[in-house]
Amino acid sequence: MIVVAGEALIDLVPQGPGALAGLKPALGGGPYNTAVALGRLDSATAFHSRTSYDAFGEALLDGLRRAGVDVSGVQRGAEPTTLAVATIDAGGSAAYSFYVEGTADRLFSAPSGLPAGTRAVSFGTCSLVLEPGASAYEELMRTAAEQGVFTALDPNIRAGLIPAPDAYRARFSSWLPSVTLLKLSAEDAEWLGGTPREWLASGPSAVVVTRGGDGLTVFTRDGGEYSVPGEKVEVVDTIGAGDTVNAALLHGLSVQDALSPQALAALGGDGWTRLLRFAARAAAITCSRAGAEPPYAAELGEL
Repeated sequence: MIVVAGEALIDLVPQGPGALAGLKPALGGGPYNTAVALGRLDSATAFHSRTSYDAFGEALLDGLRRAGVDVSGVQRGAEPTTLAVATIDAGGSAAYSFYVEGTADRLFSAPSGLPAGTRAVSFGTCSLVLEPGASAYEELMRTAAEQGVFTALDPNIRAGLIPAPDAYRARFSSWLPSVTLLKLSAEDAEWLGGTPREWLASGPSAVVVTRGGDGLTVFTRDGGEYSVPGEKVEVVDTIGAGDTVNAALLHGLSVQDALSPQALAALGGDGWTRLLRFAARAAAITCSRAGAEPPYAAELGEL
């Protein structure tokens, strides 16, 4: 079982250019997209979050169920669902404005335990910024790490939600001793102001940096550095691409029985290159269609 912990929200996706283009609601949130992508890849997956009883909240849960994700650990509340309004530029890249005050997902509380058979827990995005839920997710991360569970982190920086950048950077650094696999975009890395080698020295066994269409690079604790190019595709938008990479990495590590620091160290250049190519292929499929629509296992083939 891979557990994904974090927010579930509604993306309002523009259907044309300009600020007043029509908006279409789509299921979203970085962790939510990761959970759906894992489910579509046929990985046993559970989602831990807090969703609203409103119609959007019900739709979010239905989307998880359709992907085969266990939602028994999802908490519920009467508060409204968080909204993220996307703006798409000429290259298909998305920027976001968020409506988060008084919403259900930020009131998440840490569960008493993880599901039986949990091999990994994945964290990221808004859930690690918005209090009081951020502290609850942080508690879950530290508890999982103390229990020897593989932990994955994608900070997926949304600068508009972070009122005190330096305080967040310090908090990010405090998470690293509890992180096994750190994945982030080149833009995230620039905003955070560190380097993969500095982060590796603080705890993670591997750091994966994504560079959009230019591909992915992994940096490993033993000094390894392995890169693959991006898959060429006609980009519709990039919504959910990074979340798909998260899922592909976790799925690939799971099927190789590599969800441990020791197994990560044993992958070597060939193992990492194969895994990164798989993740690049998965992300390209997501970019080829509107909204966060990650691929199914049958679309990707074998690792």
